[in-house]
Amino acid sequence: MGGWADLLSLRLVTFSEVGLRVDSSDRDVWQTCQSQQLLLLTGNRSMADGNSLEAVVRSGTRDETLPVVTIADPGRVAEAAYRQRCALRLAEIVLDMDLYRGVGRVYIP
Repeated sequence: MGGWADLLSLRLVTFSEVGLRVDSSDRDVWQTCQSQQLLLLTGNRSMADGNSLEAVVRSGTRDETLPVVTIADPGRVAEAAYRQRCALRLAEIVLDMDLYRGVGRVYIP
């Protein structure tokens, strides 16, 4: 292929593969991702309560924590050009992961 997929060892996993239920709280999802060193990729979410993803990221981020990668406009992932920009930005983040530890959240593209 000759693309990013050939350079990076990335694998998408499901909630069940990492021991989560689909109705798990944002806090449980974030903590599982941190403990298993998984990069969390999500759509743009708001701060609804103290257990919302944004609240968890704000209170739980430390120097060593992985960022939450957030697709700024999830409704546009059906557009090939937008999807490509998201993929390229995600690859940049993965390649320079140590630069992004402790930042909390990174929006792509």
